[in-house]
Amino acid sequence: MRYEEIRREIDAGTAARTLPGWAGRVLDDVAAGRSGVPAVRHPLGFVCLPVERDGDLGVCLHIWTPEVSPAPSTTSPVHCHSWDLLSFVLYGTVRNVRMDVRAGAAPGEATRQVFEVVSQGDVDELRATGRVVRHSPGLSSTHRTGDSYTLPAGVFHTTLIEDGREAATVALGRETPGGGDLSLGPLDTPTHRVRRSRSDHAATVRALRRSARRIAAAHPTSVPASVPACAATPFGVGCGSATDRPPDPTGETP
Repeated sequence: MRYEEIRREIDAGTAARTLPGWAGRVLDDVAAGRSGVPAVRHPLGFVCLPVERDGDLGVCLHIWTPEVSPAPSTTSPVHCHSWDLLSFVLYGTVRNVRMDVRAGAAPGEATRQVFEVVSQGDVDELRATGRVVRHSPGLSSTHRTGDSYTLPAGVFHTTLIEDGREAATVALGRETPGGGDLSLGPLDTPTHRVRRSRSDHAATVRALRRSARRIAAAHPTSVPASVPACAATPFGVGCGSATDRPPDPTGETP
């Protein structure tokens, strides 16, 4: 499925019937080495699978999982996108807290500096802009399994995973003209570069298969239940796909 197809499913209210099975197949193909989609540790704490990038449009799977340690962050979780976000929650509880950011703070009142994030390949350049601000929590919204939500470009926010460390979303992005990816960070941090990294193969496979089981457990009527024969994969021997197995009630990896 591509951006426009996924958006139509969400807009029509049919996403809970179609997206879980599709996402499970994507996870299974990546885990089994049948797909070239990378699984990258994102500095905001999730594993990102960039499924589609076509001009101004993009589709990613975002997975918060204990199987993969978060990538270190050099700024803070408070950020804003250059693109309009539309997300569907596959499982878990996601809370977005909007931040009231005040520019032009008086000396001694500023707590953060604005960084512009410019990405090229797997390298993020975080450019210190010299703009100093202070911020405080504003409105928050909570989204659970089967919910969809939007977040406009340019809105500073932070995303929290409630009820444990696990959640997954299908994230759709549409670039907006003149927007920028921004992050709030320490006042004394200069411009610097960070290279995004992948976790080791074993941890990645555990994370993707765990996530596929969570999807199957959360949406049992939308994921196929057939179990094909065991077969060799680049990471060992797999008995069917992660989405084809009966859901593990404990949510633990085998």
